[in-house]
Formats: sequence, C-alpha cells, structure tokens
Amino acid sequence: MKHTQSFIFALIRTVLLGFIAAAVLSPVLLAIVHSLMTEREILANYGTLGKTNTSMFVNLKLIPDKVSFEQYYRVLIATPAFLQMFWNSVGLVVPIIVGQVIAATLASFAFARLRFPGRDALFFVYLITMMMPFQVTLVPNYMMVDRLGLMNTREAIILPGIFSAFGVFLLRQFMLHIHSAYMEAAKIDGAGYGRIFASIVLPMVKPGIAALVILLFVDYWNMVEQPLIFLQDAVLQPLSVFLSVIQQDMLGISFAASVVYMIPIVLLFLSAEHYLIEGIQLSGVKG
Repeated sequence: MKHTQSFIFALIRTVLLGFIAAAVLSPVLLAIVHSLMTEREILANYGTLGKTNTSMFVNLKLIPDKVSFEQYYRVLIATPAFLQMFWNSVGLVVPIIVGQVIAATLASFAFARLRFPGRDALFFVYLITMMMPFQVTLVPNYMMVDRLGLMNTREAIILPGIFSAFGVFLLRQFMLHIHSAYMEAAKIDGAGYGRIFASIVLPMVKPGIAALVILLFVDYWNMVEQPLIFLQDAVLQPLSVFLSVIQQDMLGISFAASVVYMIPIVLLFLSAEHYLIEGIQLSGVKG
C-alpha cells in the first residue's frame, strides 16, 4: 500500500513538473519555430493581431510549412542595424559585469572579514538600496547622470551598474562561510589583507563569482528601462529595446532576433549551471 501511494505521488509530481516545464519552454520553442518560417506564413498565422476588429486570430503552429532561413539572413546579414544593437548589448553588459565583480569582491571582503566603525550600519544601507525597485532610484540617477554630463552615453548605464549592491550582498554571504582559521594561519605566516584576499579568499569564492556573473548577465542583458531613459540616440540602444517594442510589420524578423538574442544566455547557463547552483546554495540565498 505504501509503495502504491509513493508511486502515485511520484507520478503526480512528475506530471505536474512536466506541465510546468512545458509552460516555461513553450515561448522559447515557439520563437525558434517561428524564426524558421517565412514572413508570409507568420503574418498568415497571426492574422491582424493587435487590431481591434472581429477578424483578429492567432494560429500557433509547431511545424513550419516550409523551413526558411530568410529571417536569419535579414537579421545577420541584410540588416546591419540589428547586429549593431546586439554588439551594443555586449558593450553595455560586459563592462558592467567586470566592474561589478571587481567592486563587489573587494567590498564584500571588507564587510565580511574586516572590522571598522559603522560596518554593519553601512551594510544595512546597502541592503536598503538593493531592495528598492529601479523606479524609486530613477529620478536621483537621472539627476546625477545629467549633472555629470553623461546623458546619452554608455557610461550612464555602466557606472550605476558597476556599483550595484546585489553583488556585494551575494558575495558577502558567501565569504561568511569561509572558516576564519584559514585567515588566521595566513596572518601567522605574515600575510597581509591583500595577500589573504588574493591567495585565499578569491580561489574559495569562485563558485559565488560564477553565480554572480550569470545572474548579472541575465539581468542586464534583458534591461529595457535604463536604455530607454538614458540613451536617446537609437544607434546606442541595445537589442533588448527593439525586442520590447515589436511592430506587426516586423514580426518575422523579431523572432529571428529573439533567438539570436537568447543564444548567449543559453550557452552561458549550460556551461556554468553547476556553478550557479553551488554558488547560490553556499551563499545562503534562497529563491
């Protein structure tokens, strides 16, 4: 009887997780399938989508009538503007990740292992800023960027991203799990804080740094509000801005652009999935 109940519960759990996985993966699958359709077929499937009349219809198809790479040709070759927006995304995200990893590792080491007046109060301020939504800090950030003369430049997005509080919080929690005996032994051998940080702390927090890199990449790769506000020049805007304002007459090319835009995130996640899981588990951060 007990084995039967266990089997039934396992079956129900498997079916439920299967439905959840299908629901999560279905938009990705639809984007890939539609990117292999001709624009005529896509427009035929979606009809007059977006218009307020009685002829609106949507025909979701999982198999194209004819496989076509026309949309990828338009995105990757025929329309250089889309590749330019893709590299704009890279040019914004990579400096943010590199800068925040450097700043966060140094600051989190100070908060976790150094003792100085006001340390806990300052870290509490960090937590408050991390919990604030982007909309709350939008006006102060806009005023500061305008005063510094950085409006309509990449630095208007990169500099605030580098000094975000999330990386400090994540890596501090990770560093608190490092046993103090390692550092005490290094101090006895005459090592200073710089040597301890470079030779002991950094090698031991590699999973946390890897998890931070993945989370930052996903967050800033998909950003829309910051480029719309701080980058008025369309030449500087990333591809995420285009994907957020898809027009009916560009449905075909938008699917191919979406697939191209997903590739870096998928490759990064597949290559570093175990680092992400290990880093979040050891840091004590729970979703």
